[in-house]
Amino acid sequence: MKQTLSTNTETADRRWYVIDVAGMPLGRAAAAIATVVLGKHKPDFVNHADNGDFVVVLNAAQVKVTGHKGTDKLYRRHSRYPGHMTERSFDEMMTRDPRLVVELAVRRMLPKNKLGDKLIKKVKVYRDDKHRNVAQQPEPFPEHVLVGPRMLREVRSR
Repeated sequence: MKQTLSTNTETADRRWYVIDVAGMPLGRAAAAIATVVLGKHKPDFVNHADNGDFVVVLNAAQVKVTGHKGTDKLYRRHSRYPGHMTERSFDEMMTRDPRLVVELAVRRMLPKNKLGDKLIKKVKVYRDDKHRNVAQQPEPFPEHVLVGPRMLREVRSR
């Protein structure tokens, strides 16, 4: 009788990827990053194990949003004391720390459990195009994840 082999955390093939998000919409960039961190771009994906890859995000200060989200999108935080709710707009968050904006967008697309807490540590976000992860020799981001199958068909048909 044969056993079905499933990828687990110990047998996963880990890689490092680098993505430049300058000029990209925040949601699309975060969705592509979350896909790679979860490991959904691999044929041996399992949803209960950490078999995803590491991602280095560059130029977080140049990420874009569409429409009026710069002023309308709010980041809320509460200290659990009565009346201590703080709100900041997207523009305020970008002036304070653009790395936090990208990290929060990716974090909110990951599972809301212990696995998600473990996966967010695999995302390294940098404000500009200089990063400290040169020793890991990151590869270019997988293009099929970045554009998606629908956009890939449109690009090929031209």
